[in-house]
Amino acid sequence: MSDEVNPIKDHLFDYIKKSNSIENLIHEKKFDVIINEIIENCYDKVILMDKKEKAVGILATGILHYLLTNALLNSQRKVDYQGMELDIVIPDIKTLEKDAKMTLLILIPKSSDKKIIDEKISQLRKIQPTKENIWAVLSDDVSIDCKSFVLSKENNSFSKIIFEIARFSNVGGSNKFKILRI
Repeated sequence: MSDEVNPIKDHLFDYIKKSNSIENLIHEKKFDVIINEIIENCYDKVILMDKKEKAVGILATGILHYLLTNALLNSQRKVDYQGMELDIVIPDIKTLEKDAKMTLLILIPKSSDKKIIDEKISQLRKIQPTKENIWAVLSDDVSIDCKSFVLSKENNSFSKIIFEIARFSNVGGSNKFKILRI
């Protein structure tokens, strides 16, 4: 899949490039601080660029892509698998096929409609039978049947996601992620 030009992603990566602190925070492994800084400085502008749910989804995908790359955590994003587009797969599709328990699927729905989100989760369960290994990033706190993180200015739980991913990866046994010292 090709990455189309997107003003939200452009704004995010422009902000990261111009930031005086993000590079140092990356070296210090302060991913939660980076996420909070980005949300503080980008959230208001990006939600004016598109429907809130879609804008938050694009922002979350961009932040995760950037931080997973900088945290040296293996991941694939926007993967087409068995007719489904998977938002983020950690570590990869090969691992999902070999051992689903070692694979994390992160859903970033561009909707806050509980019915749509539940339907996507039930589709993901067909390829990821380990219920705890399906997570969602939401624009609003919606009660769903999987671990979820909310990306918003208030009640933001999204800032913890990189550490949760690293913990998942360490527990999974592929201890390549010692760099996060978790």
